[in-house]
Amino acid sequence: MATDLTDTARALEAAAVMKLLARRPRLLALGEPTHGEDTLLDVRNELFRQLVEEEGYRTIAIESDCLAGLVVDDHVAFGAGTLDDVMERGFSHGLGASAANRELVRWMREFNEGRTVDDRLRFAGFDGPLEITGGASPRQALTALHAHLAARVDPDLLPCTAEQLDRLLGADDRWPDPAAMRDPSRSVGRTPEARELRLIADDLVALLDEQTPHPTATTSRDERDRARLYGRAAVGLLRYHHWTADTSPGRMTRLVGLRGRMLADNLLALAERGPVLAHAHNAHLQREESSMRLAGRKVRWWSAGALANARLGEEYAFLATAVGTIRGRGVDAPAPDTVEGLLYALPHDRCVVDAPRLAAALGDPRPTPRVSPWFGYAPLDPAHLAGADALVYVRDLEEG
Repeated sequence: MATDLTDTARALEAAAVMKLLARRPRLLALGEPTHGEDTLLDVRNELFRQLVEEEGYRTIAIESDCLAGLVVDDHVAFGAGTLDDVMERGFSHGLGASAANRELVRWMREFNEGRTVDDRLRFAGFDGPLEITGGASPRQALTALHAHLAARVDPDLLPCTAEQLDRLLGADDRWPDPAAMRDPSRSVGRTPEARELRLIADDLVALLDEQTPHPTATTSRDERDRARLYGRAAVGLLRYHHWTADTSPGRMTRLVGLRGRMLADNLLALAERGPVLAHAHNAHLQREESSMRLAGRKVRWWSAGALANARLGEEYAFLATAVGTIRGRGVDAPAPDTVEGLLYALPHDRCVVDAPRLAAALGDPRPTPRVSPWFGYAPLDPAHLAGADALVYVRDLEEG
């Protein structure tokens, strides 16, 4: 078995990854089994650099707030703001504190110096404006979309005025109430104002679509794409808040499913412009149905990767990532009868493996699933191995 794995493993380089794929994918998804480990982000950064220099990739998308990500994109593409400010305001989920993320932004800005606009690297967050405790106010997305349209269409076509929109939105701090995640009655998602805002958001997005053929001499591709992003974020947030206020047994399933839909829609929009490297948790990018326990119930949903794969076919590729140890978290050397344990015996600190070939070599019964002593790490599910195009393996993660 070890000999079979040795024959399957290659040094972790973009060229080795591409040899395992039928074609250069429009959306190349790199998963991770845990968050907050800079070693994995360093691997991502190096792979992206090689994809840029050798395969023509120009966009990286990470599991961070899509609206906050515009701050980062303005910096790397056009030099707006300082690096310190961008790291503070341009990321969600605490990702701005990562040294590896800071290095990524610095390198992208340096790469873009002196290049034409069309040849510059672009950065995107592709998560919704969400945190674990709930969704943000839809103000930023709705007001930006309204302003975009107000500057370009007859005022009579708009479903409301800016003043009416402001009144309906109310105070921003009433939307992301952390208590609403456990207590639906605390959510404002089904108030009369929220219901009216959902109709307005729908009308604004429809109007934007109707105006697509409008002469665009004064509207850049970036402006049009951002308007579409604002529309997706507004509709997605209002849907999310609506289901946060729900009291039915399907509430949590709908919430995780809606987040997956937001992730997928943002990825598909980015892929329209050219090849993208996307980086997120394995569970968000796998082709199989995802599942987790929330509020004492097991919920299942189709991940962003599954949704994108259904749309893109061979133009979607998924690289799952497995790790050996995370000793700072109590995750020690894996048992030898797990996939991670078999990989741990390889003479590689970092490598890429042909996942379908490995799955076939392992056969049935499948290896024992690894059990993690730390909730923040999700071991590789052996049943999902064949659904990945390749497996990235990192032997040991540094502490912290």
